[in-house]
Amino acid sequence: MIWLASKQPGVLFASVTLGIITFTAQAVMPFAIGRAIDSGLENGVSRGVLTWAGVMLAAGLIQVAASAIGHRFDVLSWLRAALTTSRLIGETVNSTGDAIREELPTGEVVSSVTSDAHRLGDLYFQAARFMGSVATYVVVGIIMLNASLKLGLIVALGLPAVALILTFLIKPLQKRQEYQREVTGRLTSLGSDTVTGLRILRGIGGESVFTERYKEQSRKVRDAGVDVAKVQSTMDGLQVFLPGLFVALVLWIGAMEAANGTITPGQLVTFYGYASFLTWPMQNLIQMVQIATRAKVGVKRILKVLGVENNTPDTGSITSIPADAVLVDTVSSTVLRPGVMTALVAADPDASAAIATRMTRFDDSAESDTPVTFGGVTLKDFDKDTLRHSLVLSEATPHIFAGTLRNGLATRPGTDDDAILRALEISDAHDVLESLPEGLDSDLPEKGRSLSGGQRQRVSLARALLTSADYLVLIEPTSAVDAHTEARIGRELGGYRKGKATLIVTASPLVLEHMDTIQVLGHNGKILGTGTHSGLMSDDGELGATYRQIVGRDLTKEPETASVGADTASHTKGVDLA
Repeated sequence: MIWLASKQPGVLFASVTLGIITFTAQAVMPFAIGRAIDSGLENGVSRGVLTWAGVMLAAGLIQVAASAIGHRFDVLSWLRAALTTSRLIGETVNSTGDAIREELPTGEVVSSVTSDAHRLGDLYFQAARFMGSVATYVVVGIIMLNASLKLGLIVALGLPAVALILTFLIKPLQKRQEYQREVTGRLTSLGSDTVTGLRILRGIGGESVFTERYKEQSRKVRDAGVDVAKVQSTMDGLQVFLPGLFVALVLWIGAMEAANGTITPGQLVTFYGYASFLTWPMQNLIQMVQIATRAKVGVKRILKVLGVENNTPDTGSITSIPADAVLVDTVSSTVLRPGVMTALVAADPDASAAIATRMTRFDDSAESDTPVTFGGVTLKDFDKDTLRHSLVLSEATPHIFAGTLRNGLATRPGTDDDAILRALEISDAHDVLESLPEGLDSDLPEKGRSLSGGQRQRVSLARALLTSADYLVLIEPTSAVDAHTEARIGRELGGYRKGKATLIVTASPLVLEHMDTIQVLGHNGKILGTGTHSGLMSDDGELGATYRQIVGRDLTKEPETASVGADTASHTKGVDLA
């Protein structure tokens, strides 16, 4: 919070200064009214009355001008704090990659932007009122003590006592707000996960299960909101009742003082005016405590997001990769050589996917003491931008971003339409282009929801091919397409990627038969052996038996007939629906 304040010192200074001026001008009113009344009672309509009337007019004009201009700075301060926080969260999410998903649920991150950042902005919006209230309270207290010690002490000490009573409700309110924030984040995560997997849920008949979960979590959010409202409404009611009771007490004592001649009628009006006026600064002080409490709850959540560290920090300095560099996973002995179409086959798809992810440096912690080497150098020693340019990974369930099809595919500068059309042809995604009314200029929704699972997979394959990476790793690039499409893609990939290194994680014989070499991963996480598809199918040893057992599962592939079925095929792998 101090850091955010340091980013906008000029705006905060102007906001606080104008806030102090606004409250000071308002505080002049009761004093001027009292003096005008006393002057009128003594001398009638005289220069004194007109003078104090002029003071009131000037104070009113100053208050209006300072309040109007100050409000603009208050809003600007709120916007800068909230948007700076939102931007920081966005940059953290973008830079930490998978680490953010591993440590925090989606709803936690979303709520940090949509709720917590705004609450933090409220703190700076209220800063001017808070400082103005403090300054005014001190000035008015001094004036009233000089006029009447008894009433001055009652006003100076009574209102803080009222505020102290109200602050006892702050702590239980904070606890209930923290719980409400927690259950709301869980609800957001549950809603996001449900929407993401909606087609899968329909395919397996699981909508009712997730509907009940969402209902139950919604009830928790509602109950938490009611608990917060109970304390909040009590506090709001007391903020009106207690100051009102206090003003009545001041008026009663002041009237007795005036009747005894201890104070003048004008001073009685002044005291009444100040007793009423000071309830406003006191409410601002209490509101500041409430806002600061909510901001503290929000900051704890925001710091959780900002505290997530990237799984792959940019620590390397090597900016060139030799043309003949060999990529080696020393844990499993998986090898990717330049100019070779290589397949990685495993009985456990998660194990082979983990190797592919490790070989493309998406999680340094997975390497431990047996790192992946690239031309004999560990991946950590390479400049990250250099590594990402040469070594590209396309996951099994890649993300399709909102925007035109052209922008979604042309992720690197200099990619022309001819290259895009060629990549779509290789990935057999021509039907996607034909189904869109404006071709490459057609807009796709977030996550490509208008496309079937197979179409999304083929579009993402085309995108990966268009990177023209020297080393390309594809995880299950054809798992959601029919057998005929898969055969065409497998046949075309080799020619398109000729001269470059390609590693495909797959168990499809329709793709494997076009590979230069196939590496079979054993149950111990080590490469059991290598060979071609035909050679491994005819091998009489353990290697051949293991290979045939793995690829035999893929011989009954269902064709891509509908969006729901395709989506289910492409997303249920590795998903725990329990």
